[in-house]
Amino acid sequence: MTAGIIAYILLGVAAVSLATVVGWVLRGKSSEKKVAENEKLAEKIVQEAKREAETEKKRLIIEAKDEWYKAKAKFEKDTQSARSQLQRDERKLNDRERDLNRRADLLERKEKEVRKSEQEVAGREKSVAQKETQLDRLVEEQNVRLEKIANMSAEEAKQLLMVNLENEARHSAAKLVGEIRENALRNADKQARKIITLAIQRMAAEHVVESTVSVVNLPNDEMKGRIIGREGRNIRAFETVTGIDVIIDDTPEAVILSGFDPVRREIGRRAMEKLVLDGRIHPTRIEEVAEKTRAEVEEEIRDIGEQASIDVGVSGLHPEVIKLLGRLRYRTSYGQNVLQHSKEVAFLTSMMAAELGLDEPRARRAGLLHDLGKAVDHEREGTHASIGKELLSRYGESPQVVEAVALHHETTDGDNTMLSVLVQAADAISGARPGARRETLETYVKRLVKLEEIADSFAGVDKAYAIQAGREIRILVENKRVDDSRAAVLASEIARKVEKEMEYPGQIKVVVIRETRATEYAK
Repeated sequence: MTAGIIAYILLGVAAVSLATVVGWVLRGKSSEKKVAENEKLAEKIVQEAKREAETEKKRLIIEAKDEWYKAKAKFEKDTQSARSQLQRDERKLNDRERDLNRRADLLERKEKEVRKSEQEVAGREKSVAQKETQLDRLVEEQNVRLEKIANMSAEEAKQLLMVNLENEARHSAAKLVGEIRENALRNADKQARKIITLAIQRMAAEHVVESTVSVVNLPNDEMKGRIIGREGRNIRAFETVTGIDVIIDDTPEAVILSGFDPVRREIGRRAMEKLVLDGRIHPTRIEEVAEKTRAEVEEEIRDIGEQASIDVGVSGLHPEVIKLLGRLRYRTSYGQNVLQHSKEVAFLTSMMAAELGLDEPRARRAGLLHDLGKAVDHEREGTHASIGKELLSRYGESPQVVEAVALHHETTDGDNTMLSVLVQAADAISGARPGARRETLETYVKRLVKLEEIADSFAGVDKAYAIQAGREIRILVENKRVDDSRAAVLASEIARKVEKEMEYPGQIKVVVIRETRATEYAK
């Protein structure tokens, strides 16, 4: 039993061993087959990888060549440009060298000429010095002889001679001055009439007298209540935002806007018209409309200033000067629009400068800017001429233009340049032309009274009468206190004081009358 079991066990072990060997043999054959297949697959993969690597290598080589050719072309282009620039620089240097050589030769010739001239001058100075020495000696000898002959010292003779020469010179000078003055006045008056006539004939600008009162029309009288608002809050808000007074009276379907600043008044007028048209009137809406209108007007002012400079042909103005020029569109002087007046003065000044052979562009520029100070004269102290001078100096205008603007209302001889005189003449022509300006009755009466008061303030004046609508003042003087020469001086002094203390359109003629009467009775 035991042996059988052992035999069975041995037989099982042998069977297992045999099966293991058989299985191992079979697995070995299967593994060899798979290895062969894997080797073939690996060889195939290696071949494909080699082919792809070769293809990628060729592609990279081609790309590298393209980059190299591009870099080469760019380098050649840059090199050619640098070479051309070097050639141009070399030509310029050669030209400069030739120019410097020419200048050096010219300077050398001039130095030789100067040295030669200096030698000649030195010789002449030496000769003159010798002659002066001889002349001084001869003069001394002659003076000694004259003193012996005249029995008078040299100093006494000199004083007598000087007195005689002074009297003779005064007489001759007075006679010559009279002749020169008469000829100058006659010729100057004739020439001035010709120039001004030509300028007026060439300048035919049309003017429309504009009203300075801002009136806003309303669709109905009920709108006045909406403008006023509850307890007046709307009208107070409007006046606060715009700085303009709103006058609501019995005028049907209209309100009046009152303000010293013409630009603010224009902003207020436009804002009020927009509010009336929109119908929504309350403080918030008033602020929005006023701010928007202010921006629109400022933009329009710049456009107006630029257009004015273009119309006149003046360029290179500072932006602030252009804005001030545009503000003149809303400024009037005796009813005449100041911007239109400035343009006309620019044209007239240019025309007269052309007749005299002066600088036309500069004359046109001075004429256009002569009243620039009126754009802000309500905000600053001083005359509009002094304000205009300050502004133009600040914004880089030429000294000639600044001086002409500063002196366009002055007539002091010796201070005025020809340009300022032309601006004065053009200003007077534009303002004095019939229909160009107008003034209220109150202003007119005050001007006449002021004119007579100025004349009466001078010593020796008996009576003064303003005639011809204030364009002429006739002054009767006391003949015992004022002689003929004093009468001429008095007329000039009164004219200067009128120019300094008054503002008026055109010009005022000052006539001083001195009368001597002799009375006798026959019996």
